[in-house]
Amino acid sequence: MTSDTQGSFQHRHIGPDTAARDRMLRIIGLASLGALIDQTIPPGIRSDEPLDLPEADTEYGYLRRLQGIAATNVTARSYIGMGYYDCVTPSVILRNVFENPGWYTPYTPYQAEIAQGRLESLLNFQTVVKELTGMDIATASLLDEGTAAAEAMTMFHRLQPKKAPAGQPSVFLVSERCFPQTLDVLRGRAEPLGITLDIADLADLPKERFDRAFGLLTQYPDDHGEIADLRPLIDRAHAAGLLVAVASDLMALTLLVPPGEMGADVVIGNSQRFGVPLGYGGPHAAFFATRDPFVRQAPGRIIGLSVDAAGRPAYRMALQTREQHIRREKATSNICTAQALLANMAAMYAVFHGPRGLKAIATRIHSTARVLDQALTSLGLQQTNQA
Repeated sequence: MTSDTQGSFQHRHIGPDTAARDRMLRIIGLASLGALIDQTIPPGIRSDEPLDLPEADTEYGYLRRLQGIAATNVTARSYIGMGYYDCVTPSVILRNVFENPGWYTPYTPYQAEIAQGRLESLLNFQTVVKELTGMDIATASLLDEGTAAAEAMTMFHRLQPKKAPAGQPSVFLVSERCFPQTLDVLRGRAEPLGITLDIADLADLPKERFDRAFGLLTQYPDDHGEIADLRPLIDRAHAAGLLVAVASDLMALTLLVPPGEMGADVVIGNSQRFGVPLGYGGPHAAFFATRDPFVRQAPGRIIGLSVDAAGRPAYRMALQTREQHIRREKATSNICTAQALLANMAAMYAVFHGPRGLKAIATRIHSTARVLDQALTSLGLQQTNQA
């Protein structure tokens, strides 16, 4: 490599060299690349004008220019809430997982024999979710919280024998206190399936609205930060024959009563605040936990522990959903992205802090919320949440 090209991208990143190009042309029986282009690209979409491009940048020059652009960003505190929370990523996870191609390159661990570390970490993720939600099983993550809610809705629709009468739409009850991005995803998924969303204040809903639905979704804590005892709502829904999903928050669940103990059939949410940077809005790996009878209908993948031919412990995907892009007519999910990297970061965050550390973080978050509440109340603002 000559000195004038040492810093350029193209000699390291773009295709074949002259010898490889000429060999390819001999094999396919063409005289030039121009002849190959003439045969493969229709003339109607080609331009004969030379491309108006600046001089190629060196790698060093490009990185310097990029740093200059990035330096103009204003880094602000985020107070969006509703599934998006600032958090601290421990440096050891940032360096050894988030910035390590061994962890971040594969989006899902298809080859179990070379992915034992990632599979063990995903099993940790499942265990953390299962313990915090109070459910029987958890899958190894989904795309994001809104998608997980849509997967719960479609799973209930498949499972629910309480179908709508002929000519009438299937109805899914949704709390108006669910996060707005979740409501948007539900609307998009419900329409092609012929599902009608009934979005309302579920606490004051008349009996006939429950009677015509097949399932229900509520948020805990909700979009106002309210924490309510869900037992009466879940009992009422089950009495009407509905299956119940609860969208929740892992950090809050280190202190709150788990939805599983209150009778939920599915618990979903995202794992962003377990050490995953906000990343311009996501998506952030979701969790999906459910009961044993529904395990074969659960979307995503479930990691299990087995033994190999030598009798040693071996991690593998015990169950994997039928995906829409593979077998559309028999699909139990349309999820192909499991967000394995972000789920593993959340799992490592849980291992790094341990149960006591997570509870301490949650307690500190709650304490700062109480301080803010007291300060705003002293200024004459009124707190509307009971808890």
